[in-house]
Amino acid sequence: MRTNTVLIRLVFIGILIGAGFVLDPIGAKYAAQPANAPFGLPTHVLSALLALVIAVAIILFEIRIQRASLKTLIGAGVGSIMGIVGGVLIGFLISYQEPGAVNPSTKAFLTLALAFIMAYVGLMVGAAKGDYLDLSALGGIFSDKLTRKDVKILDTSVIIDGRIADVAETGFLSGTIVIPQFILRELQQVADSPDSSKRQRGRRGLDMLNRLQSNPSLDIQVVDTDFPAVKEVDLKLLELSKSLDGVVVTNDFNLNKVAQLHGIQVLNINELANSLKPVVLPGEAMRVFILKEGKEYNQGVAYLDDGTMVVVDNARRMIGKNADIAVTSVLQTTAGKMIFGRLWEDTENGAPGEPRVAGVGGQQRRSFQREQRSTTGAHAPVRSAEQEQ
Repeated sequence: MRTNTVLIRLVFIGILIGAGFVLDPIGAKYAAQPANAPFGLPTHVLSALLALVIAVAIILFEIRIQRASLKTLIGAGVGSIMGIVGGVLIGFLISYQEPGAVNPSTKAFLTLALAFIMAYVGLMVGAAKGDYLDLSALGGIFSDKLTRKDVKILDTSVIIDGRIADVAETGFLSGTIVIPQFILRELQQVADSPDSSKRQRGRRGLDMLNRLQSNPSLDIQVVDTDFPAVKEVDLKLLELSKSLDGVVVTNDFNLNKVAQLHGIQVLNINELANSLKPVVLPGEAMRVFILKEGKEYNQGVAYLDDGTMVVVDNARRMIGKNADIAVTSVLQTTAGKMIFGRLWEDTENGAPGEPRVAGVGGQQRRSFQREQRSTTGAHAPVRSAEQEQ
């Protein structure tokens, strides 16, 4: 698609340059004295250069128009028309002055200047106020219900996190992904920070944006909509979500809570990651690697492949070794999931003050563990015999 657009623009520039070279509008002006042409160049060359400048200006204007929203375009169009009408009416008042009061050439100049000035003022004011239009009330082709049906607005935190790119590549992220210009500015400020840690995070966010834009299956739109009266970026994000009827994608806990208070739907990447973690039930057996000492006395800490923390009682002596444990409880928090367990030998022997894990016998566990090791290797996770049955 981008290749076709570039090709069309090059063809347009070539046609305009060829037309300027052949028609030679500058040569018509200096037909009587070609030697007086500016810079001493042939007039047809000057005409071609003038056509090139006009073509580049038109393409730059076209690129800028593509980035504008439908509301901005409608507001700019209506504002410019009203400005032209106002300028023409004022011009009529000037033209109806008594003959001789104003020079005719001055009248013509004032009328034309007013038309351009009023058109420019109307265009700029209409474009700035176009965001307040409610296109859904107009219906028909102006209704933006279809374009706003599935809009997801990315927060700075979720861009820097990077997991959004992985989710998008799997095909689970659909609809239009909106990246506000004020989010890009904040991301650039982080990337330009004197702090090396912040600078690295900002550059990672920019790399994630390039990765998202390079995905042909995604509809990425960068919008210039801003809210000058709102200073905080998070509040601007919420205002934009209200205006577009979109969903905020973030992993910021505080922004999640504030958005819920405003009645705005939020997709939290952390909640998505927690929901995809495997379900572990009390009584289940597993093999883990005890990595370090826990906060409480004689505890050991291990981690699953997905980063879930496993706290094992009486496992301090097993640090640096693999251990078979029985899950005693699972704690779900806003930060993630924590699994608590005990060593299998403690479970089988019935440690003082602790009940045995129901439904899991030592002989059953050992036979099932030997079967698992013979088929999958020594480091395969071990499930309980009750669950296997």
